Amino acid sequence: MKKLEAIIQPFKMEDVKRALTDIGVTGMTITEVKGHGRQKGHKEVYRGNEYVVDLLPKVKVEVVLADNKVEDAIQAILGAARTGKIGDGKIFLYEVAEAIRIRNDERGETAL
Repeated sequence: MKKLEAIIQPFKMEDVKRALTDIGVTGMTITEVKGHGRQKGHKEVYRGNEYVVDLLPKVKVEVVLADNKVEDAIQAILGAARTGKIGDGKIFLYEVAEAIRIRNDERGETAL
């Protein structure tokens, strides 16, 4: 099993959620986060004062998947989240040692 974390633009969240649902992903966790990558934020002017916005709003999508669904999920996210501009985000993969459904103690992929 793998845990997939995708940091994406907030306005792409519904597209990514729909793309993952379309390939059969049944559960995900979505969190509003802030951060920056290479773009290091941007400058804005508010009431005549210039200030730097260095932590930009992003959305983190977390999904735990069976190994055979990982590549499909990656392609779904890439297709739904890509604008071709800086700040589109990143995808991270982690190994998951075990998954346990609290309700009935199912374990492994059946718990997903």
